[in-house]
Amino acid sequence: MKTKLVSCGFTLTLLITTAPLSARTAFVHPHGHKHGAVLDGVFHKSLASSGSSFPASGRDDSFTIPKSSEPAIEGEDIESLQNESQHAEPFVQPVPMSQSPSEELELRAVLPATPQSPRSRIHKRGSAHEHEANVLSPRQDDGYGSFVLGGHLSPSSASSAAVPSATSICPAQNGTTYTSNAGINYRVVCDIDFPSNDYPFQTVQTFEGCVQKCDAYNYDHHNFGCLAALFVPSREGSANDCYLKWSTAHPVNSGTGQIQGAIRLGYATDPTTSPAGGYELSTAAGSSASPSSTVAVYGVVPVVTYGADGFETLELSTISSTTSDTGDGITIRTAAEATPTSSAEPAAVTSPATSSTPGVTYSLGKNVITPNVKNSHSQGPTGNTPTKQYLDVKSPKSITLPKELLAIGVNDDLTTRYPISPDTGVLEVNISTQSYLSAITDVPHISRDGGKGGMVNGQHIFIFCDSGSYSTTTKTSDGEFLGFVSSSAAVDVGMNGLEGKALTLQDGIGQWSDNNGRMRGFAPLTTGELAYNLAVQGNGGRIAVWPESSIISLDGTSGIIYAPIVYDEVNEITKAAKFTYTGSTLLTITAGNKGGPVAERTVPKIFNQDEVEWGCAGGLRSWGPSGIGGDDGNVYLFGNVAGGLLLARVPAKEVADRDSFTYWNGTFWTDDMPSNSSTAYFIEGAFMDIDIFYSPRHLTFIAVYMTVYADSTFYYRYLEADQGILPPFAPGGDGSSDYVENILKYKWSEQEVLYKAAKSLSGKYIYSGGPHLGYFGSNDIINGGTKMLLSWTAPTGLNPDVLLSEYQIPTAEIDWA
Repeated sequence: MKTKLVSCGFTLTLLITTAPLSARTAFVHPHGHKHGAVLDGVFHKSLASSGSSFPASGRDDSFTIPKSSEPAIEGEDIESLQNESQHAEPFVQPVPMSQSPSEELELRAVLPATPQSPRSRIHKRGSAHEHEANVLSPRQDDGYGSFVLGGHLSPSSASSAAVPSATSICPAQNGTTYTSNAGINYRVVCDIDFPSNDYPFQTVQTFEGCVQKCDAYNYDHHNFGCLAALFVPSREGSANDCYLKWSTAHPVNSGTGQIQGAIRLGYATDPTTSPAGGYELSTAAGSSASPSSTVAVYGVVPVVTYGADGFETLELSTISSTTSDTGDGITIRTAAEATPTSSAEPAAVTSPATSSTPGVTYSLGKNVITPNVKNSHSQGPTGNTPTKQYLDVKSPKSITLPKELLAIGVNDDLTTRYPISPDTGVLEVNISTQSYLSAITDVPHISRDGGKGGMVNGQHIFIFCDSGSYSTTTKTSDGEFLGFVSSSAAVDVGMNGLEGKALTLQDGIGQWSDNNGRMRGFAPLTTGELAYNLAVQGNGGRIAVWPESSIISLDGTSGIIYAPIVYDEVNEITKAAKFTYTGSTLLTITAGNKGGPVAERTVPKIFNQDEVEWGCAGGLRSWGPSGIGGDDGNVYLFGNVAGGLLLARVPAKEVADRDSFTYWNGTFWTDDMPSNSSTAYFIEGAFMDIDIFYSPRHLTFIAVYMTVYADSTFYYRYLEADQGILPPFAPGGDGSSDYVENILKYKWSEQEVLYKAAKSLSGKYIYSGGPHLGYFGSNDIINGGTKMLLSWTAPTGLNPDVLLSEYQIPTAEIDWA
């Protein structure tokens, strides 16, 4: 931030009120809203858990989350589950969110029937009165990149154990196999719940319809995020609720006798459509596989065994079928046989999927494949459809700051000496908060900029910076200002971008502060920061947290952002804004709760004002030998300074410990942190926004970025390695290597144009641009596919209270060769 106010040798002055600055190297963004002096936390009135820590006991601002007035949930494990970190509990009653339009679909390629194999016991229940809650979430048995999905067609002709909808499948068919209309096998489970693992619930009329929703979710999201479907007939009057589960961990016997469940096992064989499982392999160029091609198929499937008293055992059954020839020159091998034995190299090898990520297809061969852009097209600006409920809970007692902390200017004590405020951040919908669900009176209108994000736990998330909410706005009636926060988040519902259409974003239930649609903010503030903003509003100062980079994946269910903490000082006479970078904070992001994505402020302040802005421009995950979604390996952070990017590295398990970081000094890794004047760049350039990722299709790394020269253009470069790069977990990879470290060993290619964005409505340049990696599932560039989603902020030149808002967030699809 310190260097952001100078461009081309002259000082820039922003004549806006509370408009904050995007954290970039050398160019100021008109990054904010015309909201006067209204600051974070205005009109907040809520209190429950937001994924942030609570105030320390003994402080006068401490509080207790109110207990639900709802009846206690039956089941032996409930007490222990309530002691976990405020995750969603069973039998909450959330608001229905947008449902997938996919009622029926056909999966054109299917795996062979699940083979019999030795089982690896993960969880064994003890006595009839004892439940353990540490069952591992099973991996999937089918690498997504190894087959082709059909369109939204009629259900396949695969045999089905479907029961007429008028007849309950429980308890009569407990433990049997059910085959969905899409040809996917499920194991029937009766009266078993998997707490804390819900997607937004669906409203359906039958068990079959609930399972079909799980199939549709996986199809629409291009991954296997839905592992189970639980149908609860007539939960509330005429509403038949369907709960889709992203994990089968922590199973409990509900004791209600009402849950009709299905755990996804994998694909059934349909011999009438394709031989031996019907694989449609792809070469690096996307054509049909030639004879002698090989694909690795391996993974595990969940197997449930039942006793007379209900849930007994959850195991993982390892696929170990022998090598088989389909007769078409396609060989299917097990994990142990994945390495080809002939001299002919296969076109591609696919690694297994997990519960939150699709499989990855790697091009085979020894050389880097040069990335080129084949095609691109705009999808138009995103739209907003806010949820219509919020959690109506009281605010905790506010604190009063001493006068010496209320002076205009930077004061680090407000960040480092106060706990995280429970009055900011997204609330979770759980057993402690569900009884506080209330209706929002008017659907709010939102104006915000930023809009980077990524995939977390199978959900596509947009994270914004300054966000203002207004009363309902129409073409003929402008909205009235309600409130202003320095960050917000929304989930992409419908995944319209998969069909080339404009995205629809939805803010979660837990993001609203009251029934009018005021917002709590996504990144939590400390009680000191919040109290300061409330006390000095209108006098020209505020503290903001701006999550400006793409999300860095941390493991299979969470991501991280190193977000700048900014002091925004406004001259109340001239309205000129001065932005001061004061350090950065670590946000840990989770998704899947009905309240919406949650950011925990894991470290209130991790890097200081006079240090390189590590991670504020983003970073790169180096997955370890356990593979994508594991907790081993390293995290690399970019340090965006004048002239290029510096590089820091930390073990993935120690991202919150600044003492665990090492830094590249141009020759070797050292504990000594370089200064802002360092020239130990691993890539040179003047970057406004940048993302670097590994492409298994091209066997190298690609950098996608915008420069500080405000030309509304995305560029790319790739790492010119002398041979193809493979991660340690990929077939043929070196299990002891840190594959990301290759970015220090080779030079980068010359700059090429990736995408030229259309002129904004205001005619001003775009900013906050970058890819949303993983969006296209198995066909995404990071999974060995060809597609990539871009987004950016485009100023409209209009007031934020009008229907078109002050900013638009357009997206575009990029097709790589």
